[in-house]
Amino acid sequence: MFGGIHEVDWAALGHAYGPADDVPQMLYALASADPDDRETALDGMYGAVHHQGDVYDSTLACIPFLLELVANPAVQDRGGIVELLTSIGGIDLDDDELDPEDEEFEYAANYAMAASAVTAGADVFLTLLDDEDRGLRLAAPLALATLHSDPGLVLALLRERLGAEPDEEVRLACVEAGGRIALRHRRLAPEVVEWLLGLTRVPSGPGLRLAALAQLARCAPDTLPADVVPGVTGLLRELRAEPVTSSPLGEPASERPPAPTLPGRLREAHEADTVGRGTPWTADLLRTLHSGLGDRVDDRIALLVDQLCSPDWGQRIDAVRMSSGLLGTWRGAYGELVGLIGEQLSDPEKRLADAAADTLGELFCLAAPAADALADRVAADPEAWVRHWEGGPPSLGSALSALARAGDRRAVPVLARTLDLPEPPHDLGRALDHLGAAAAPLAPALRRRLGEIELDERLFDRAGPLLYGLTALRAAEAVPEVLRVLRGAPDDRREWVAESALRALTAFGPAAADAIPDLRALLRSVGVGSGFSASLAARTAGALWAVEGDAGAVLPVLCAALSEADSGGRRSAATALGALGPTGEKAAPALRELLGAAEPWTRVDAAIALWRVTGDPGRAWPVLLTSWEQLPATRTAIAQCLTEMSAEGGAEHILREELHSVRRHNAIDGGVGSHDIFTDEKLLALCRRALTRERPRA
Repeated sequence: MFGGIHEVDWAALGHAYGPADDVPQMLYALASADPDDRETALDGMYGAVHHQGDVYDSTLACIPFLLELVANPAVQDRGGIVELLTSIGGIDLDDDELDPEDEEFEYAANYAMAASAVTAGADVFLTLLDDEDRGLRLAAPLALATLHSDPGLVLALLRERLGAEPDEEVRLACVEAGGRIALRHRRLAPEVVEWLLGLTRVPSGPGLRLAALAQLARCAPDTLPADVVPGVTGLLRELRAEPVTSSPLGEPASERPPAPTLPGRLREAHEADTVGRGTPWTADLLRTLHSGLGDRVDDRIALLVDQLCSPDWGQRIDAVRMSSGLLGTWRGAYGELVGLIGEQLSDPEKRLADAAADTLGELFCLAAPAADALADRVAADPEAWVRHWEGGPPSLGSALSALARAGDRRAVPVLARTLDLPEPPHDLGRALDHLGAAAAPLAPALRRRLGEIELDERLFDRAGPLLYGLTALRAAEAVPEVLRVLRGAPDDRREWVAESALRALTAFGPAAADAIPDLRALLRSVGVGSGFSASLAARTAGALWAVEGDAGAVLPVLCAALSEADSGGRRSAATALGALGPTGEKAAPALRELLGAAEPWTRVDAAIALWRVTGDPGRAWPVLLTSWEQLPATRTAIAQCLTEMSAEGGAEHILREELHSVRRHNAIDGGVGSHDIFTDEKLLALCRRALTRERPRA
C-alpha cells in the first residue's frame, strides 16, 4: 500500500491552504490504528484537499491511494473514505463547462479528471455491498450508483442486496442509490421506477415503503399516487409506533469527551439533535419527498400538518424546518400550517420552540395566525426579548421580531422596553416598518435616544437603527435630533450618517421645514468635485424637494448626477426625479439616455422616472416589460409604478400571470432569505392594486 507515494512531488501540488506537502501524512493517518488519528486525517482531507467540494491537483494525486485504502480490509473506518471518494468523483459537468477560454476551465477540468479517475477504480466498491462493516455497506450503494461505469450491473446488485440486507438504514441506502441511477441514467429510469413502485406495494417495513415513495418523488413524481399524503401519513404513524433505537455510538454523549475534529463535532451535533427521537433518517426521506412533490403545495401542507401533530417532538422540529423552505419558495393557503407552527412555541423542548420562533420570524404578515402564540411566548420569556452576540450589536429575539413583523400592536410595549437598554437592538427600527401607526408611541423614546448619542466614531452604528425607526414612523417632531446628528457627524462617517438622516427628512416632508437651511447648505457642499458621492448629492436634492418643493434648486443637481459614472448616483437621481413628477420633465432627455444603460437596475429606475415626469409610457414601458420578464427582482418596483400609472398593452397580462404563479418570484433553489417572503407578498398586493387601474383591451 502507498507504493509510489514518495515519487509524487507533493510540494509542487496545492490544496486550499497552499503547498500539499502535508498530504502524505494525512493519507498514512487514514490507515492508522488510532481512531482519533483517522478522524483527524479525514477532517484534514475535507478541510484542505477537498475543501468545500473543490478538486485540486493534489486531490487528483490522492485518488489512487484512497482507492488502495478502500481495497485493504485491514484499514478501519473505510466507509468515510468511500464517502470522500464519492464526493470527489461525483460531480456532474455539462460539456459546455469545459470551455478552455473560460477562466474556470482548470477547475472544471479537475472535476472531470477526478470523475474519470474514481470511475476507473470503482470496481473496488462492488465487493463492499456485503462486507461485515456496516459503515462500508452504508456508503457503497451511493458510491456505485454515482461512480460505476455499468449502472445496469449496479442496479441488479442493489436489488439483490436489498433482499439479503438485515440493516434497515443500509436497505434505505440501496433504495436511494436506485433513485440516483434513475436520475443519472435515464434509459434505466423505467426499470428503477417499476422496482420502486413494487416496493411501495409489498408488505415490508414502513421505512422502506417511505423510502421508495421518496425516490419516486425525486425521479418520477408523475408516478406518485393521487392519495400519496394519506399513504405517507399512515407510514409515519407506523414508524412512530416502532421502538426508539439506541445510539450507534454505544454510549451517551455526556460520557464521551468532545470530538476534536469537524466530522466528530458534526456527528455529536447530529446525535444531540436526535436524542429521544425515533428513526433519524425519517427527516431525510421526508425532505426528499417534499422536494419531489415540488409545486403540489396542498399535498405538502397536508403532510406537514400531520407531522406537526406528531407526538414525536423530533418529527415536529423537522416539520418546522421543512415548512420554512416550503413557505419561502411556494405561495399557498398557509393559515392552518402557520397556526400549528405557533403551537410549538410553548413546547418544553427548547430546540423545537426556538425553531418555530425563527421560522415565524421569516413570515411577516403570514405569521398572523400564530400571533396569539407569539404574544404568549414574548410575555412568558422576557429574557428572550433581546439576543446578545459576542463582538456584535444586540438584536431582537425571534419571537418578538416575528410579532412585530406580523404587524401586531402587542409588540409595541415590549419594543419600548428595549429602548431603555444601554444599547437598543440594531434591528429595532426595521421592525417598526410593519407596525405602522400602532408604533407611534415609540417616537418620543426614539427621539430621546437619538438626542443622547455621542457624535463619535460609532455614530452610524448607534444612530442608524434610531433614524430608520423615526423614518418608518414619519416622526417629524424629531427634526431637531436628526439635524444634530447630521451636523455633528465625524468626517469619516459623515456620508453614511447623512444618507440615513436624509431618508428621515425626506419621509417627514414639508413638516421638516426647519431643516431647509441645512439641506441647502449640504446641497452646496456635495456638488461635483466635492469628494462626496453623486448618490449623496441626489439624496440631498431629493430631501430638499420633499421638504421645500423648490424644483429650481434641485433640478440642476439631479440632472448632473444622471451623467455621473457612478451607477448608484444615477439611480438615486432617477428616483428623486420620479418624485418630482411633471415638474422634472426637463430631465427627460437624460433619462431617455439611461434607458440603454448597461446596469439593469439603472434602466428600470430611469424608465420609472421617465414615465413619472412625462406621464407617457411610450418609451418607458417596453424597458420595464423586458425587465419584468428577464429580471424578476425588479417586479416589485415595476408593480408599484403600475399602481400609480396606467401602462400600455401587456400590463394586465403580466399582473394576472404573476398572481396565478405558484412559485414565489424571488425564490432561489436551496433556500431564501427572510425578507424574500415579505417582498413577494408585497408584490402580490401591488399586482392586485394595479389591476384595479388596468382595463381589458380589445
